Amino acid sequence: MAQYDVADRSAIVTGGAAGIGRATALAFARAGAKVLVADVNAAGGEETVRLIRESGGTAEFMRVDVTKDEQVAAMVKRAVDLWGGLDYAFNNAGIEGALAPTHEYPEEAWQRVIDINLTGVWRCMRYEIPEMLKRGGGAIVNCASILGLVGFANAPAYTAAKHGVVGLTKAAAQEYAQMGLRVNAICPGFIETPMVMERGVQLGKDKAAYAQVAALHPMNRLGKPEEIANAVLWLCSPEASFVTGYPLAVDGGYTAQ
Repeated sequence: MAQYDVADRSAIVTGGAAGIGRATALAFARAGAKVLVADVNAAGGEETVRLIRESGGTAEFMRVDVTKDEQVAAMVKRAVDLWGGLDYAFNNAGIEGALAPTHEYPEEAWQRVIDINLTGVWRCMRYEIPEMLKRGGGAIVNCASILGLVGFANAPAYTAAKHGVVGLTKAAAQEYAQMGLRVNAICPGFIETPMVMERGVQLGKDKAAYAQVAALHPMNRLGKPEEIANAVLWLCSPEASFVTGYPLAVDGGYTAQ
């Protein structure tokens, strides 16, 4: 993995207990950042912190439910208290939600997906942005999806939420572009994470289904969490200093078709 210069900076990674979040927290730490790992899964989050510390990095864990405003506020305050400010954030916490046609989608399930995957990103940003502006700027990456760029049958809530994340990202990018704060979105294709392999479409349990989904990507494979982490680090780094408001597809060519 490429190493970008984020040394001596601070970062928050939500959804950091596994998958893309864990890989990104590890990547931030390897690049020199101090990382606050946030998740509702305390065991997984603590394991991410253990892995970071074991490799010589600096990290702390905090249990955070992004649907709870007071917990999100406390998360940002914790990072600032620990390291004097906030430079980067990867707003990654999300759930897969139910799979059902639009007219059959349960309202409770719809509200939960929207609250975590979209409103949760906004909650994080509303507390992260003021702290970054105090430092003269920073970089935020919001985790959208290829389903923030295209439609997907039987996933109306997830698709709507991720399209919303892309729109929210573009709006915020314009608001803070002259204040040193860049806001981008990452749009992963199908990635080998617990969400995909064990929950959701459960590709780890069905080789035929795995092959079918892999074939949706011109590269004929699923992505690795580390490939998304590398893109997030680039978006946060000085190397991406003229990039803001962009939904970056890291999808093996899925959306190029």
